[in-house]
Amino acid sequence: MATLSLKIQNREGKTLCVSSGEDFASLVYAAEYQEGDCIILETSEKNIHIFLQVDDAMGHSLCYMTDTIRYMIPFGEKRISYSPKAFSGNRHYLHVRMARTDEVSAYRNLALNVNDQHGDTHCYPHASANVETRGEAVFAARNAIDGVCENRSHGEWPYESWGINRNPDAELLLDFGREVEADKVALTLRADFPHDSWWTQVTLEFSDGTEMEWKLRKSGLPQELSFEKKTISWVKLCKLKKAEDESPFPALTQIEVYGRN
Repeated sequence: MATLSLKIQNREGKTLCVSSGEDFASLVYAAEYQEGDCIILETSEKNIHIFLQVDDAMGHSLCYMTDTIRYMIPFGEKRISYSPKAFSGNRHYLHVRMARTDEVSAYRNLALNVNDQHGDTHCYPHASANVETRGEAVFAARNAIDGVCENRSHGEWPYESWGINRNPDAELLLDFGREVEADKVALTLRADFPHDSWWTQVTLEFSDGTEMEWKLRKSGLPQELSFEKKTISWVKLCKLKKAEDESPFPALTQIEVYGRN
């Protein structure tokens, strides 16, 4: 069993609220968040599978935790890539629990993490990129694994996406934090046509040293690529070839990777 501890700290490091338990902890914070507040999850064991919910408006997801997680409460421009209900008001419900063996071993989307954020998160899967349009939160890499697949517009939630700032050398890295077995990738392109363009071909590079070229079509629906099962710790989306159209704005709404731990 693992001791799990959730706490809210302010910008000075003062603990405002805390709750702990064996294999499960829940926390109700009855106050409005202030800028600089953060959620901290500590555990007596590292490298564990957990279900984590940092806000009841976002829901939970199955994560791999390698060390203490610090989740900064978003404010200002960073808030608009989240639901307006997220982190708002004066009553917040957070919870964490250890994942069961059957949940850990189940075939599922290994890329989903509603709790992802910038930086060294210790919470996987984690998405990062070498470019994000103007550094804006609504175009951050984390948006591509947040489970929100609405792609008929662009900008604030629920139309957040990974934007590449017109950079043909843009790359997105999806790190699982451990080895997994994967056999399918699905991409949902942003489809705010005619504002948006699209990629006619992309390349998937895997941590095992292999890569795959993948031809895509102009579509707002998920596009899937199945392959022989691979044992990998990360996958990179790169070598993005834009369609020859007038729009300079191809973007990615969601990437999914299916397999098992």
